[in-house]
Amino acid sequence: MGVDLAAVARLLADGTRAAFCLALLDGRAWTAGELARYAGVTQSTATSHLNLLVGGGLLADERHGRHRYLRIADRRVFELIEGLAELAPRQPVRPRSLTVATRQQALLDARLCYDHLAGAVALEIKDAMVERGLLVWDTGQPAAAALTDRGAAWLADVGIVLPASRRPPVRACLDWTERRTHLAGAVGGALCGHALAAGWVTRVGTTRALRVTPLGRQALHDHLGLPIVSSATRGR
Repeated sequence: MGVDLAAVARLLADGTRAAFCLALLDGRAWTAGELARYAGVTQSTATSHLNLLVGGGLLADERHGRHRYLRIADRRVFELIEGLAELAPRQPVRPRSLTVATRQQALLDARLCYDHLAGAVALEIKDAMVERGLLVWDTGQPAAAALTDRGAAWLADVGIVLPASRRPPVRACLDWTERRTHLAGAVGGALCGHALAAGWVTRVGTTRALRVTPLGRQALHDHLGLPIVSSATRGR
């Protein structure tokens, strides 16, 4: 049986559908109306595109009352979109306002990558963990990573609990803005969840951008030795 790779490519070849998938990389479920406004298209146009993405298995949907919610179908699709974003050519975009420019910079500094941290601050965290012997990180092809015994003890000391699952404890995830790998897997997800719950980071508006709070900057300094003021954790 042949593999129709072109069928998946056709789904993402449209700019509106690609924009929907990029927006949904924040791991949340969006309504069809929210996605329509995000992409600047009508509700009927959005519905048509979303039906194709759901039918093609890239998105999943569910209804709550009058609202239809869309999300990335599963982790494999998320990794596919992230990988394509890393390969895609960069197109300079002139921000329409200071607010838009600020949010674009915030995405580069820190953001959600499905359920873990990405952006400059994520690279700082991973590098600090490697330097302290909490992670073993091989940057070969493919990149490989592992949590050390010291790293497991560090997680317990910070109060980060890993959920019981078959998910790999540590996975190297290519950061499409930094062009380096950051921390994913169960450890990356648990660390991000702890950072959000503890108030180390907060969401910036309705985007997947995150802002490192003063509490977070102090915590990252105390636990990993990161500078309290840096290019990635200056806050906005």
